[in-house]
Amino acid sequence: MTIESTGTPALYLAFTAIVIALLALDFVVLKVQGTHQVSLKEAAGWSLVWIALALAFGGWFWWYLDAHYSRQVANEKALEYVTGYLIEKSLAVDNVFVWITLFNFFAIPAALQKRVLLYGVLGAIVMRAVLIYVGALLLAAFHWILYVFGLLLLVSLQAPAGPPASTTTCWPPCARPSAPPACR
Repeated sequence: MTIESTGTPALYLAFTAIVIALLALDFVVLKVQGTHQVSLKEAAGWSLVWIALALAFGGWFWWYLDAHYSRQVANEKALEYVTGYLIEKSLAVDNVFVWITLFNFFAIPAALQKRVLLYGVLGAIVMRAVLIYVGALLLAAFHWILYVFGLLLLVSLQAPAGPPASTTTCWPPCARPSAPPACR
């Protein structure tokens, strides 16, 4: 099984190193700034920084492909990158509502939300990388495992169709002010 790719091992290693460096920078900035409530201005500023870095990477990617392949390949792959980035960015908006819900449910103080979110993102990246790697190894070794993965998806679709959860159930049991009366 071969996968067509414009990437080289050095390119993938460089990309991984850049992502790790940027995550480390985020942790250093978090440590220097300390625990504080993130303002709208600060959040918008960091959003602009990350968007600018993503677009700069897209520009560099186009330049790399133009130099090593052709203008047509560079245009096509760069457009795929930007399209994928915009789709992921727009899909990430719904995650904001999930974070707000979780922060409220677990009564995470506003001053700690950035730290919790950063560790959550780091955990998601690590878990995603491990699962993709293991899944790719399994698919390369056992083609029939696609049927097992498909069955897993079908079974997981049935879970939301089950009986509704009790509205008086509260987890974790805590006496926070925002908890429903049944939980206090």
